[in-house]
Amino acid sequence: MKLIIDYGNTLAKIALFSGDSIIGIKAFKSITVEQLEDFIDENKSGKSDDIVKYCIVSSVRNLPEKIRSFLSSRFNTIELNHTTPLPITIKYSTPKSLGNDRIALAVAATGLFPFKDILVIDAGTCITYDFINRKNEYLGGAISPGINMRYKALNAFTDKLPLINKIENAKLIGNSTENSIQSGVLNGVMIEVDGVIDQYKEIYPSLKTIFTGGDVNYFDKYLKNNIFANSNLVLEGLNMILKYNVEE
Repeated sequence: MKLIIDYGNTLAKIALFSGDSIIGIKAFKSITVEQLEDFIDENKSGKSDDIVKYCIVSSVRNLPEKIRSFLSSRFNTIELNHTTPLPITIKYSTPKSLGNDRIALAVAATGLFPFKDILVIDAGTCITYDFINRKNEYLGGAISPGINMRYKALNAFTDKLPLINKIENAKLIGNSTENSIQSGVLNGVMIEVDGVIDQYKEIYPSLKTIFTGGDVNYFDKYLKNNIFANSNLVLEGLNMILKYNVEE
């Protein structure tokens, strides 16, 4: 089995994979060595081949040293960075600054749709757009504020606009300050995402669009474009990267 850790901006997700299948998955605001040990023990079946030998960790923030020491002492561990061998070609002009989550998403996308033009949209703290062409080349994309970040920005950079929570759906014409914020944020972000997809489709007519992230269910309901939704795409991509390195 393989231990997969995605240390994101908001949550730390951990998963155990057997082959390409997720055996267990859990999310924490932060993780401790004890939580990792408990998670592994909870998902063991007791079989002789039920041993975690390999681990990959992707972190967009500083990884606690206790976690790093535990992983390196217990498993054959890869800490994903710009030098890690990948099953795709990175064409980004600044690979050192490319987020590990975006790399994992690109790898997972090519596993789902090999040799296709793919746009991966991750709707989390930020909304990231990542494009991989049919040659399995990662070309880049875009980064914009996520839904909650837009609400917080309106509150933080004005004196009187309140901080409000996301609702299920927003009217086009807001008849109060709160409703106007809802309309601006939710309708605005939906128009943005649909518009980006449309622009890619003009260049790549057979484009496949994959959606993931914390707000994936919201976009899945209201986008006019057809999308393929997968909430565990980063974890699956990390598993593919680890598998590639173990086999190589």
